[in-house]
Amino acid sequence: MISQILFGELVEILESRGSWYRIRCDWDNYIGWVDSKQIKNITPEEFQLYRINHACSIELMQPAAGKEYYLPITIGANLPNFDGLRFSINGSSFQFSGQAITPSSIDANSEMLLKFARRYLYAPYLWGGRSPMGIDCSGFTQVVFKLVGISLPRDAKDQVSEGKLIDFIEQTQAGDLAFFENKKGKITHVGIMMGDQQIIHASGQVRIDKIDHYGIYNDQMKKYTHRLRVIKRLLVTEEKALLYAEDAAMRAAQVPLFK
Repeated sequence: MISQILFGELVEILESRGSWYRIRCDWDNYIGWVDSKQIKNITPEEFQLYRINHACSIELMQPAAGKEYYLPITIGANLPNFDGLRFSINGSSFQFSGQAITPSSIDANSEMLLKFARRYLYAPYLWGGRSPMGIDCSGFTQVVFKLVGISLPRDAKDQVSEGKLIDFIEQTQAGDLAFFENKKGKITHVGIMMGDQQIIHASGQVRIDKIDHYGIYNDQMKKYTHRLRVIKRLLVTEEKALLYAEDAAMRAAQVPLFK
């Protein structure tokens, strides 16, 4: 297993072999094979509609009620055409009484990001996992950032190319991504900085550990478990957000509404 598709996420079918589909994930272009029974075909029009018109569940686990059955919905799943009470997909309607957000309509900030990250605490580690039933380090960061409207690649080695480089660990802020290397110098691990020299990451389970300029220190094991390579910032700080808003206001004032 290399990754997981959460409920409601979109894929493109590239080819089929027997009961298997080779698919490309719409949100990160990841390519892999799935059992055809796990995929529901939709029209190109529905594909475009669901891409822009969906909410994300922020409940760790919440059933969605159909006419005659329930669907288990995990945190991070997409809810197409969600109106606050119901969502619909491919002609079927479901009632959803849990909490959900529309990532594209919120202002991403570190407080909200860490609130979602903490919901995964103690979720078991699973290579390729992206759900609270089992999750890996980059699946964890990808889904948590998805919930605040920020798209990340699937793997840590690709996520490291995103964002702004932070030179020193003393300059880090909550919500920054920290990347770690193996003995060969390859990026193999990622976690989310929490402030106060702490990091939340998936290693054995989603856990909170200490971090310093060398890397992650596990108090239980009494040793460093991951060697720090680089820290990147993806969240826009409040100061920058204010500058962006002022700049946008100035540009709007300079452009006449009518000619």
